[in-house]
Amino acid sequence: MWNNNLRLFLATFAVVAGALSAASSAAPATTFQLVEIAPGVYAHQGETALMTRANLGAIANLGAIVGGEAVAVIDTGGSLLEAKAFLAALREKTQKPIRYVVNTHAHPDHVFGNAAFAGPGVTFVGHKNLPRALAARGAHYLSSFRQTMGDALDGVSIIGPSLTVAETATLDLGDRTIDLQAWRTSHSEADLTVLDKNTGTLFSGDLLFLQHVPVVDGSLLGFLEVADRLAAVKAERVVAGHGPMVAPWPKALEDEKAYLTRLTADLRAAIKKGEGVAAASADAAASERAKWRLFDDYNPRNATAGFAELEWEEP
Repeated sequence: MWNNNLRLFLATFAVVAGALSAASSAAPATTFQLVEIAPGVYAHQGETALMTRANLGAIANLGAIVGGEAVAVIDTGGSLLEAKAFLAALREKTQKPIRYVVNTHAHPDHVFGNAAFAGPGVTFVGHKNLPRALAARGAHYLSSFRQTMGDALDGVSIIGPSLTVAETATLDLGDRTIDLQAWRTSHSEADLTVLDKNTGTLFSGDLLFLQHVPVVDGSLLGFLEVADRLAAVKAERVVAGHGPMVAPWPKALEDEKAYLTRLTADLRAAIKKGEGVAAASADAAASERAKWRLFDDYNPRNATAGFAELEWEEP
């Protein structure tokens, strides 16, 4: 049965197993690069890797949007050390106050740096389900990653949103507004996107993976549905949650949709044949392996979660 306990178990497995498998092979952290990808819109590309002490958890793409009066930060990185480097790089671009920190979902590589941005006048923003997700998983995430990242995790604390979004919201940065949209359970239970209409730039969070195999931590069918709806968002470019920093929109969705569609079809075929979860998970979406990095770290987990979701479908 697809329930919260199973979801937490799978999330735990993915987090711990992934971190352990990469702990000895990660490259050292590099200088934080913050690039202006459109007027007043900045992005940073994380490593396509698992979170380790060596890379300081810096695996997610991050961003910032500068308005006439204030700044919005989109995700804060996988450690306080990374977040402080992000803040220093941002201060080289602008001295305007940070008014909002938007967390696109609850995963550690996107929220562990929140403390670096906390302070007077800063509002943390997230999906309406983000407080629940952080309450359920935050302590576990801290404990699990402490084992693999050691003192690179010093100073990290779980900071939830004081402003939540149930459907849509608009944030005013002074002469510039950004649109937030909350999505149904898909990659996770708390996915939020950010759209800067001034430049046609969409920050997708982990609703879009490029080159890094997609991770299903919410609903496989939901992920597919949201991918279709996302394609209708009017934008010129996207900053994905992982992978190359900028890509054309909506073409960037094509590979992810193909993977999710293949995974779903293979699992349905296996279930129809009466295969168990172990056999089905071993082969599902195997034809996609060559297209994706970290495939063997995440595809078995995606297949296991997808099997649990699909096995109760009506014939």
